[in-house]
Amino acid sequence: MDVDELLSFLTPETRPDVKCQATDYLLGLSGNRDGLLHLLTNPDLLVAVSSLTSDPSNAIAKECYLILINAAADAKLHKVLVNQANVIPGLLKNLQDPQFMFTDQICTILSNLTRHRPTCNTVSKAMVQQEVSVAQLVDMFCTEGFNKMASLHYLGPLLSNLSQLPDHRAVMLDPHRCVIKRLLPFLSYEASATRRGGVIATIRNCCLDHACHDWMLGDDVDMLPFLLLPLAGPEELSEEENEGLPVDLQYLPDDKAREQDPDIRKLLLETLLLLTATKPGRQTLKKNNVYPIIRELHRWEKDANVGAACENLVQVLIGDEPEEGMENLLEVEVPEEVEEKLKQADQKEQEENKKEVEETGENRKSQQIQDGWIRS
Repeated sequence: MDVDELLSFLTPETRPDVKCQATDYLLGLSGNRDGLLHLLTNPDLLVAVSSLTSDPSNAIAKECYLILINAAADAKLHKVLVNQANVIPGLLKNLQDPQFMFTDQICTILSNLTRHRPTCNTVSKAMVQQEVSVAQLVDMFCTEGFNKMASLHYLGPLLSNLSQLPDHRAVMLDPHRCVIKRLLPFLSYEASATRRGGVIATIRNCCLDHACHDWMLGDDVDMLPFLLLPLAGPEELSEEENEGLPVDLQYLPDDKAREQDPDIRKLLLETLLLLTATKPGRQTLKKNNVYPIIRELHRWEKDANVGAACENLVQVLIGDEPEEGMENLLEVEVPEEVEEKLKQADQKEQEENKKEVEETGENRKSQQIQDGWIRS
């Protein structure tokens, strides 16, 4: 379709049925690479789509939001969306409205935009300008029924992306606010893997700030049981092993199920591994008898990447303490030649795991495209 002709259909004054046909066409276009390239070379189309998100027709407005979700999944289109379509102020404003109909779509757009670090910085600056704090987003996320027309599950990935930035992590890790503690129960939220995954990714990013490990593992936050429970199964442990575990992990029932999503299991293990970077963290995990939980998980685990993450954690749990001056593993300087060898070994392992996935016919990423739009 000719671009000028298409633009003439994407105006507020155009008949609703004609507008609907135009947005439907663009929605299909935005669901593939060639279509996204067409939008990149004709940015006025996305500007027009953005303006129609406030169309009186809910059907047209929804299709426009779905087009923006697909466009935001492509980092090449972020400058068009941010600078020319200027989508961020309106998205942040409507996000906070408990009566807004398309909040879930807004969460997904912002989640896609913030996956790309430069755009994440742009969104963060806009949040400051519009006085939207990460603590407010967590409050929305944790308030059941905040918006009765939205699940807000995709606020989880948005929080995860924002937690890449030190300023937002500082808010989450402020002992006086204890924001991060509010997220912990959602690690076992059965209704949404998106929500669980966003929360564990957020917590993992926060664990990069090793100075807060003692606080996160201490009584004020008590993070460890929340991290371990999704990894624990129904296996019968000895009385001695049970008694050494946190109370919430002792004598679990025969029908206790583990986290089903291997990506989330891997993130949980990576978070535990980060917590072992400091000597007090290692001591806390050993004192709370984490090893039997990881041992049984490793015996049960079928996913090669998760199995490797188990092995990495076990090596720390049963290994000797690092020599003096190297107690903080996040601060150890690795020689360049050693780092290069480790990268090569890691790349080889990833290639082997990828080959295994291809041979078993599993391809989790193919499930990201649903109903003609990308859930990213």
